[in-house]
Amino acid sequence: MAMADFAHRGFRVDRPENRALLEEHARSFLHGFNLAVSNWRHPHPALADLPDEERGFAYEGAAMHAGMRDLATFGRARALHRLLAGPGSAYVHLIHVGVGWALAPLRIPLPVPVPATPLLRWLALDGAGFAECFFAGPARLRKACANPEDERRQARIAGCGRALWFIESADPGGIRHRISTVDERARPHLWSGVGLASCYAGGLDATGFRTLQEASGPHWAHLGQGCLFGIAARARSGIVPEHTALGARTLFATGAEDAAGWTDLAAEGLDGSTGIESYTEWKSRLRRTVLDNS
Repeated sequence: MAMADFAHRGFRVDRPENRALLEEHARSFLHGFNLAVSNWRHPHPALADLPDEERGFAYEGAAMHAGMRDLATFGRARALHRLLAGPGSAYVHLIHVGVGWALAPLRIPLPVPVPATPLLRWLALDGAGFAECFFAGPARLRKACANPEDERRQARIAGCGRALWFIESADPGGIRHRISTVDERARPHLWSGVGLASCYAGGLDATGFRTLQEASGPHWAHLGQGCLFGIAARARSGIVPEHTALGARTLFATGAEDAAGWTDLAAEGLDGSTGIESYTEWKSRLRRTVLDNS
């Protein structure tokens, strides 16, 4: 699985524990994609065999395949619908992100809408940004951060921030340096993606979380918003790893379930809208929540 090998991709390899953890996540993504190829009609039994903490990454990979299949069949396969049904509803964040991987090489603004999750649908653009920088590596970052004033582009840039978590093997200092090299208008959105990855994918202890918060400097609210997204995604699955709970305690002095609940409160009155403006407002509200609880 060369795609998951950090040395092959040109990512940081001098942090062996973090490298091993993040490469495992990448392999789980690939495994989920491969399982979906042959099990797309009934994907959940096969995905259930993945380790609990890796299953979300497998659903993300399966969603990439579902997105590709639905695009190829003009939606007739309903592969995404099948994946979101039943057990898949616990991984709705990851499924929307995974669909974005299918969009990365294409000029398609958004996949088939999912009416039940109008706000989360924009995570597909986050997924597209992640794939863009994960595949092309750090050399792509500056170009990927172009036009940061556009709201759709901001969602995609956040995905590039998540990719930096893997590129730099969860090193706050390395991430801060990478972000310092791009258009300053894009930096807050990169930090948002970094936050999501830190609390979902893991790689930090309590000291590391505090170092990450300090590294974000004036962009702490954006980092914190992303952290809340990552915590909420884990909490929805019912499987909250220690690193996710630790992030909630260290950064927000609360439990993961309570922190996840803040994302629901911030979405009140917005969860019926499919516009990018509502997604942007949701994140803005969460930034205020971060500042009020730190």
